[in-house]
Amino acid sequence: MEGHVSIPAVLAIGALFGVAGAAAERLASVWPGRGAQRRRPGLRTVALALVSAAAAAAVAARSALPWWATAAYLVLLAILVVLAATDIEQRRLPNLLLDPLIVLAALFIPFNPAVPPALAIIGGLSAAAVLVLLAVVVRGGLARGDLLLVLPIGFMLGFPVVFIAVFAAAFLASGASLVLLARRRVGMRSYIPFGPFLIGGTVLALLFDERVLGPFR
Repeated sequence: MEGHVSIPAVLAIGALFGVAGAAAERLASVWPGRGAQRRRPGLRTVALALVSAAAAAAVAARSALPWWATAAYLVLLAILVVLAATDIEQRRLPNLLLDPLIVLAALFIPFNPAVPPALAIIGGLSAAAVLVLLAVVVRGGLARGDLLLVLPIGFMLGFPVVFIAVFAAAFLASGASLVLLARRRVGMRSYIPFGPFLIGGTVLALLFDERVLGPFR
């Protein structure tokens, strides 16, 4: 049975994720301790709040899944928001967040009405394998956290949709890198965290590929 999230519920979800996005940015400024800059609230706080609110509201409005499946995707998205904030602030994806995400995404596999279990497992393992090969070719281009992050994303999206997320992430990362280089904010050898782009690619795949959240209404 197709689900339908009402407009008031979509707005409430967006508002909740807006608060969560701001809270995630504030948390990333102080935790985990190593690498925390204790940055004061600013434009980054507002930007992450707005992006988180828009992403969650769009996913809720887009979903044709039963309400509980939509809620499961939103729970996983909430963890991804915290990971994105931490990677932007500290250039790291802590295992204290990655491990629960992997476990929850794996537990969701047999119950997910959108992605068959076989495709979910293949999606996670194949995407991780591709990024491992890429990390070998581009030494230092990908961190261990990125390799672990793609595993639960593959479980959530399944094969082949996960590769839409990966390709979208690569496109977003390339565009952002060119802009930062042009503005001389980074150098040719600067490390730019890939996790936020991978999470952004995941949201785009959820919104524009009907194989996960269902046909467009």
